[in-house]
Amino acid sequence: MKQLQTYLVLTAALSLAAASAYAQATKSSPGGVAAASPSTPPTIASTIDREISVVEKEVLEAAEAMPEDKFDFSPEKLNVPGSDYKGVRTFGEQLKHIAASNYLIWSPITGEKPPDNVNDGKGPDNMKAKADIIKYVKDSFAFGHKAVASLNESNLVQPIPRNNRPPTTRLYLATFAPAHCFDHYGQMIEYLRMNGIVPPASRGK
Repeated sequence: MKQLQTYLVLTAALSLAAASAYAQATKSSPGGVAAASPSTPPTIASTIDREISVVEKEVLEAAEAMPEDKFDFSPEKLNVPGSDYKGVRTFGEQLKHIAASNYLIWSPITGEKPPDNVNDGKGPDNMKAKADIIKYVKDSFAFGHKAVASLNESNLVQPIPRNNRPPTTRLYLATFAPAHCFDHYGQMIEYLRMNGIVPPASRGK
């Protein structure tokens, strides 16, 4: 019981951290998941789903802001003296990595098989078009919303076995994926600014 309380406190803290950004979101998430009405008591599933909606909105808006001819941009192209960007992901590869990782991280929650094209977290090698990459990202978040909808008190911290890895919990997987997304979102923001583009989240009203 103490372990469950600790996890719930952690989840609540993550939700509060995201509340400011979420307040700017529309009533429906980019994936079509409606926000809970003020009169609806929050649940474990709805709280984590709200966190996913926050990062989903940020990532997709940043993706839309980058012109298609810059999806193959990485800082390596700038040849900054003293830098070491050799081999880092391009903007498009960052997005495909986010999407593929979403599938891999969230799939054990329900046991649903991720798409065959996750490619060890890299996403499809031959996917280059902006519209295709953005759809791949959107579909991965829809997969996540579906997965976290299955969370409840009885299965939240129930151990989940994994191949060649220590067991984990649904709570860890559900909340780790948004954290991972924000990590790469931060890199995407730098890519936008390196190309003279102010990130949508930083633009004035």
